[in-house]
Amino acid sequence: MIESTFVLLKGIGEFTERRLWESGVGNWRAFLACGSPVGISPQRKKAYDIDISAAIHHLEERQARYFSRCLKLRDHWRLYEAFRSRTVYLDIETTGSAPADGDVTVVGLYANGRMTSLVRGESLTQDRLSQELAQYDLLVTFFGSVFDLPYLRAKFPGLALDHPHFDLCFAARRLGLTGGLKQIEVQAGITRPDDLQGLDGWEAVRLWQTWQRGDSGALDLLLRYNESDTRNLEPLAELIFRRLRARYRPWHRDHLLPSDKAEERPAETWHGEEQA
Repeated sequence: MIESTFVLLKGIGEFTERRLWESGVGNWRAFLACGSPVGISPQRKKAYDIDISAAIHHLEERQARYFSRCLKLRDHWRLYEAFRSRTVYLDIETTGSAPADGDVTVVGLYANGRMTSLVRGESLTQDRLSQELAQYDLLVTFFGSVFDLPYLRAKFPGLALDHPHFDLCFAARRLGLTGGLKQIEVQAGITRPDDLQGLDGWEAVRLWQTWQRGDSGALDLLLRYNESDTRNLEPLAELIFRRLRARYRPWHRDHLLPSDKAEERPAETWHGEEQA
């Protein structure tokens, strides 16, 4: 999908991007080969060719952070397919107060089938978190642009959080899916273990407090709850990405990349999703 993305060019929005697709300019290399794309002057085409060539270079070099600077946050989802193998799913738990008065209690990180749980007072330090995040090129969260990442920045001011960021909460809203993570999981058919049903963020605060009073079982349950929150981001990201790609990618098969030709436009929609 990223190689069919033109909204990274200054002055091009989704309307002009779709006009390019509909005119047969379905990806970056087709744009470079096209003499005069619809609605773009020759002078601007020369400038855009430089930007497109730079994008091709940075993608080939796997430099995801380049795209976080030239894409709006709402379009970072377009990087998911290209950087899936270097994506980390992140979810935090806190003491329940705002950053000025509260603390991060657990940071859950899930990537390539491996779960890492960092716990306050044990393994959760700025250095350790930096080392973990440095291994990845793309962050996936749910509501993380409003909660998780600002909280981490406040409590770990030296932490580098410059990754592109696929926030599933706002991506889901573009598909007509509203509510919290648990509600959207139900709509998407994603399940949790029976003993974690009904647990929420406030229960996570209570579990931390209970563990602080000496109940070791409370920490075990808290970590399992956080792990479920974190792991479930992966199947949800896959579903949301596929739906967004079906809605926004070009549909001229002669100009699609091989990875795009692998799937046909799906006819079904999720609850509340408009037809593309």
